[in-house]
Amino acid sequence: MDTTDAPLRIALLAYRGKPHVGGQGVYVRHLAKALADLGHRVEVLGGQPYPDLDPRVPLVELPSLDIYNDHFPMRMPGPWEIKTLGDAVELGAFCSGTFPEPLAFSVRAAQHLRTRTGHFDIVHDNQSLGWGLLAIEKMGLPVIATIHHPITVDRRLEMEHAATPYQRFAKSRWYAFTKMQTRVANRLERIVTVSENSMADIERDHLVSRDRMHVVPVGVDPELFTPLDHVERRPGRLITTASADVTMKGLRYLLEALAKLRTERDVDLVVIGKAKPGGHSARIIEELGLTQHIQFVSGVPDQRIVELYAEAELAVVPSLYEGFSLPAIEAMSTGTPLVATTGGALPEVAGTDGETCFSVEPGDASALAARIADALDDPDARARIGAAGRERVIHRWSWRHTAVGTVEQYRALLTDRAARTSRGTTR
Repeated sequence: MDTTDAPLRIALLAYRGKPHVGGQGVYVRHLAKALADLGHRVEVLGGQPYPDLDPRVPLVELPSLDIYNDHFPMRMPGPWEIKTLGDAVELGAFCSGTFPEPLAFSVRAAQHLRTRTGHFDIVHDNQSLGWGLLAIEKMGLPVIATIHHPITVDRRLEMEHAATPYQRFAKSRWYAFTKMQTRVANRLERIVTVSENSMADIERDHLVSRDRMHVVPVGVDPELFTPLDHVERRPGRLITTASADVTMKGLRYLLEALAKLRTERDVDLVVIGKAKPGGHSARIIEELGLTQHIQFVSGVPDQRIVELYAEAELAVVPSLYEGFSLPAIEAMSTGTPLVATTGGALPEVAGTDGETCFSVEPGDASALAARIADALDDPDARARIGAAGRERVIHRWSWRHTAVGTVEQYRALLTDRAARTSRGTTR
C-alpha cells in the first residue's frame, strides 16, 4: 500500500448527493474538489440524487430504483426493474418498511469495486455504513468512513415527537437500518467525524471506541461565502436552511417564533430548502397564516445563496441537534449575524453567545422569538457579531483544511495496514 507522500487514488462513496441542500451532497462536492486541488485523484461513486462535481472529478453513477424521487416518492418498483443484487436488496428493505438506500448502495459499490480493486488506494464512505463496506474490505481495499453524526439521534428525536403509537412504530421500522450502521461502524478500522460532540455521540450510540475516531471539521469557501457590500439587507428578513419535515432541524419552532414575532413587527422568512406539499411544516404554515411571509428556495447555485444571506438581517439555525452545521458556518462566513440554538455541536461551531452568535436553548419557540427580537432591535450587536462570526470561520474552517486533515487520516490508515502486513498480522 502507498504510505508515501505520493498522490492517492481515492474512491469517495456518496449514497445520495443532493447538490445544494443537505450536508452530504455539499460535503462530497467540496471535499472532492479540495482533494483534487491537493493533487489527489478522486472518483465519486454516487447514487441519486447525484452530486454536482468539479470537472476534474469523475462521477460513477450507481443508479438506485429511485424510490424517493421528488416527483413520485415512495413508489413501488415493478418486477421488471429488478436487475441486480442491489435492486433486490433495495426492494426487500423498502417492503420491510426501513430506509433501503444505505444498504443497497453499499452493495452496488461493492459490486462495482470488485472489478477495480487495483484502481484505488483507499475507499472513503460518506455515512452509508452499509454491509457492503465490509465486503469491500475483504477485497483488500482499505475503507475509512465519515460519520457526520449518528442517525440514531434522528431516530430518537423522531420517536420522541411522534404523535401516535402507529407513528412511533412506523418510525422504528424506518430507522431499523441504524442497527446495521452501528455494527458496520464497530468493525471499521478508522472513523472520521466532524466535531467533538459527534464523537461523543458516536461513542455512545454506535459503541465505537475513541481511539478509532478522529475529528476533521467540515469547511466553507470564505471567498465564495463572503459579505456582499453592494446588497442591502432587507429589514425584518430572516433566513434559514432546513429540510422542511425533519424533526431534528427544528423548523416548526422557527415557524412558531415567526408567528409570534409577526404580532408586533413586520418580519418574513426565506427557507433554503424544498417545501413538502401536505407535510407537517406546510400544515403549520397554513394554520399560522404564514403562507405569504415565507419563501422556499431550492435548486439555486451557491452564488444565489450568498445573495440571499446578504439580503437577510439574521440567519437562524433552530435545530434540536446538529453534528456540525454547514448552514451555520456558511451564514457566519457571509458576515450575516447568526441566531443559533445550543443543540448538539452548535456551541462548538458557532462560538460564544454575544460574541460570535446569538444563542438560545433548542425546542422553545417563545425563547427563540425573544432572542430574534432582541437581535433585530440591536443593529450594533448584529454588526459586531456578524464581523466576529466571519473572522471565526476564516481562522478555523476551509475546505482545504478539511482535505488536508482527511488525507492525514487516509495515510494513517494505510500506514497501520502496511505495518500489520509486514508483521504478518491482521486486525
